[in-house]
Amino acid sequence: MPSLSELLDQLTHLKQEAEEELSLVDTPERLEAFRVKYFGRSSGLLTGLLKKISELSPQERATFGKVANSTKQYLQDRFEKKSADIRMEHEKPAPSTVDITLPGRRIPRGHAHPITRTIEEIVSIFTTMGFSIAEGPEIELDYYNFEALNMPKDHPARDMQDTFYLPGGFLLRTQTSPVQIRTMEKQKPPISIIAPGRVFRRDWDLTHTPMFHQVEGLFVDKGVSMSHLKGVLETFLRAFFGADTKIRFRPSYFPFTEPSTEVDIGCMFCNGKGCRICKTSGWLEILGAGMVHPEVFKKVGYDTDVYTGFAFGIGIERLAMLKYAINDLRMFFENDLRFLRQ
Repeated sequence: MPSLSELLDQLTHLKQEAEEELSLVDTPERLEAFRVKYFGRSSGLLTGLLKKISELSPQERATFGKVANSTKQYLQDRFEKKSADIRMEHEKPAPSTVDITLPGRRIPRGHAHPITRTIEEIVSIFTTMGFSIAEGPEIELDYYNFEALNMPKDHPARDMQDTFYLPGGFLLRTQTSPVQIRTMEKQKPPISIIAPGRVFRRDWDLTHTPMFHQVEGLFVDKGVSMSHLKGVLETFLRAFFGADTKIRFRPSYFPFTEPSTEVDIGCMFCNGKGCRICKTSGWLEILGAGMVHPEVFKKVGYDTDVYTGFAFGIGIERLAMLKYAINDLRMFFENDLRFLRQ
């Protein structure tokens, strides 16, 4: 297992190597080869190095994550500049074919989808705090989606999920919480992960769609308390919505956490005075969270006398709607060019 200093040295060496190689790139083909070599999702050198953050302690992850994100952004900026230079050089028409009196031809510019931008911002905030990213299957077993999360077959909370059931005992996951169970089965504490991804429920209206996105978080170690949960969530919400964001915690119920809480922020549309958006309350519900229920720890073989932890779940579409003032959830998925061009 590499140490923090070794990973930082590898990052520095990789940055120098990439800079030198990029300076020699002079064709679109070599530029694409450079992109795949360093930024490729499966075998990219930089991508592979960033994945090693999960092998560090929570304290070391924050340090490495900050340096790694800075290095990645630096190399991406250099790559974009080189890409623009090569494109201009290779797309330059012969002087004899250019009529400089003609109006210019505008090339349509693409933009990152609001959901993509929101996910990237959420991931960036939590990885800076030392969390690593975990993933799991979208087609799940009933055990991971319900039973291991303290929801047996007759539990009333199952009725809240509006589940898509599939043949053979499978289902489309209704939350990304199963990723937490799968992670705890494979790994002993300390654990600090977030699990962003698509989830599915049988619903369709102004505020619900059959497919949407969530990010679940899990932190397990010795001596973890509700105050740690509050600190993490307050840090995240103020980083995402602004330092002056008002936050409150309310008691709630979830079968996989005890005690459980729902988190609200002050309504940004009326500054807490009360409006149609916040139903005159002055507050907007943002997420659910709580301390991991002992029954969940028993399912994965954790000693409840030694370890405690907290978990939280955030609806990504809801955050995106508030961040970008979007009033109809269906606009994210209907491919209306008027919306996408904004």
